[in-house]
Amino acid sequence: MRRRKAERLWVVTAMLVLLASVGLASEQGTAGNTAPVTPVVAHFHLSGTLSESPVADPFGLMGDEMMSLKELVRRMSRASTDSNVKAVILTFDRMSLGVGQVEEIRRSIGELKKAGKKVYVHAEGMGTLEYGLLCAGDRLSVAPQSSLWLIGLYGESLYVKGLLDKIGVQADFLHMGEYKSAAEMLTQTGPSAPAEENVNWLLDGLYGSVVDMIAASRGKTAEQVRDLIDHGPYMAEQAVQKGLIDAVETRDEFLAGVKQDMGGQIKVNNRYGRQEKAAINLANPLAIFSVLSEMFKTSERTQKAAVAVVYVDGAILPGYGQPSLFGSSGVAYSGDISKALATAAKDDSIKAVVMRVDSPGGSAEASEVILNAVQRVRATKPLIVSMGNVAGSGGYYVSCGADAIFADEATITASIGVVGGKLVTTDMWGRLGVNWVGYKRGANADLLSSARPFDDPQRQVLRDYMQTVYDVFKAHVVKGRGDKLRKPIDDIAGGRVYTGKQALDLGLIDQIGGLQQAVQYAAEKVSLKDYDVRVVPEPKDFVTQLIEELSGEGERPTDITLPHVETQDFASLLAAHPTVVPLLNLLQKAEPQRARALRQALQRIELIRQESVILMMPFDMVLQ
Repeated sequence: MRRRKAERLWVVTAMLVLLASVGLASEQGTAGNTAPVTPVVAHFHLSGTLSESPVADPFGLMGDEMMSLKELVRRMSRASTDSNVKAVILTFDRMSLGVGQVEEIRRSIGELKKAGKKVYVHAEGMGTLEYGLLCAGDRLSVAPQSSLWLIGLYGESLYVKGLLDKIGVQADFLHMGEYKSAAEMLTQTGPSAPAEENVNWLLDGLYGSVVDMIAASRGKTAEQVRDLIDHGPYMAEQAVQKGLIDAVETRDEFLAGVKQDMGGQIKVNNRYGRQEKAAINLANPLAIFSVLSEMFKTSERTQKAAVAVVYVDGAILPGYGQPSLFGSSGVAYSGDISKALATAAKDDSIKAVVMRVDSPGGSAEASEVILNAVQRVRATKPLIVSMGNVAGSGGYYVSCGADAIFADEATITASIGVVGGKLVTTDMWGRLGVNWVGYKRGANADLLSSARPFDDPQRQVLRDYMQTVYDVFKAHVVKGRGDKLRKPIDDIAGGRVYTGKQALDLGLIDQIGGLQQAVQYAAEKVSLKDYDVRVVPEPKDFVTQLIEELSGEGERPTDITLPHVETQDFASLLAAHPTVVPLLNLLQKAEPQRARALRQALQRIELIRQESVILMMPFDMVLQ
């Protein structure tokens, strides 16, 4: 423990020295700007990673490498109502986006246009999804020699049975629901017929949404867009001829055109809507102490009525998370989320709660913990769910009890089913020359042992347990959705996956809309007109979290955490292997979507080892 704290203290010291050495300049936001001399054009640059959960970055260390969807939408919404802002510029630089995120940003662009703000877009080439977003602007231009890779959507799922066979690991699994194929990545080298059907109807829905986006923005029919996609890609000049973009021009020519359209006098605000960053006076040797003072300053919170936003972002696991240098760990811990919901329920200034869910599911027990917390909030105030890119299986489990559910048309959701089993590792150990001899007391003491597959009686025990979990899942959906369901639950469940649009038709969700629309709906439910939107818990930067823990303020004796990497489970050892770690880091830079799918696969294997019965999406699809 002392060594762990010493290591963290060293990290804190190194971070503070870094802050002093780089001399962060104060970034001037627009707060308090009341009367600009010239018309303001707000500039939003889309690059890096777009996260669901807010990221605390008080000193601007991350620059444009990471931004949250909520913050981007908030800043764009502010521009739409700011009388000083006359137009908006969007530039783009390889941001990894989900189809649901594309819809939400397009919705914000639509609000800007509705408010009379012209939206100018400039890029240096783009793919199908990126084009689906950027074509929403009033004018879209690209740099000379750029390409428009309008070629459709390509999806792929990961199967690792061949790898398990090579290392002597056998996957022994059962599933509740014909379409609940979450374990097939471990038991097969490709999809079963139901899984194939599931993927295809899902991809049809996602593709249809993208086609409709492009058709609406470029004044074409869906058939024309599909034909253009089938004949892509296009060089820039070809794209102009096909009516897909408006001009081919350099960045300077683009800016000159914006200036001319605006009458020649404009001021481009490259940091529109951002909060001011802390400044370090390098001439003052004691400046670092002002930085520390700023870190520990208690944020001033008014008693103004608020709508709280609580995030369920990533695989759902039991316990509590640990501080991370990069903000969200990609895991939604039930302890953290239930605590956040309890905080929002007790706070009298919070009148309604929006739970933002972007999760493929995970632990059945952790999902039940979160759903119980949701029900406790609903006993005192409205709780609305806003779904992100994915809210399936456990992600839908925690959502189904809400007062109302919002999703984007392309959100991937439902997957009401259960999968369970274990990995048998005896052959793997045998190849290493290791033999384990087991002893048991109790007929089923070795039920979850990795030494051997289930025998028939044990398989029936697990099947009965899974059936109970499945029945509880379906009962929660029926209770939560009631007569909104358009079909019997067994015709909707079974592990079937739907897009948001399909889920709306089935009564699994209530409205098509994003986070902003869900917040507005929540405010209307409690007749709020002037209110704050407050993230609970308030995001904290990595350094602050570490200092709080070292000082004892961050210690939580009741925390429940998953075992550390030192345990002897296959997934953890593989994830921490000196060959795999640099491979994952390289993949994160070269192919972030595949890297995320691989990490989720390892998380799934670890969760199966922990609980055996889980609520996970049937596949981790990579869309390109």
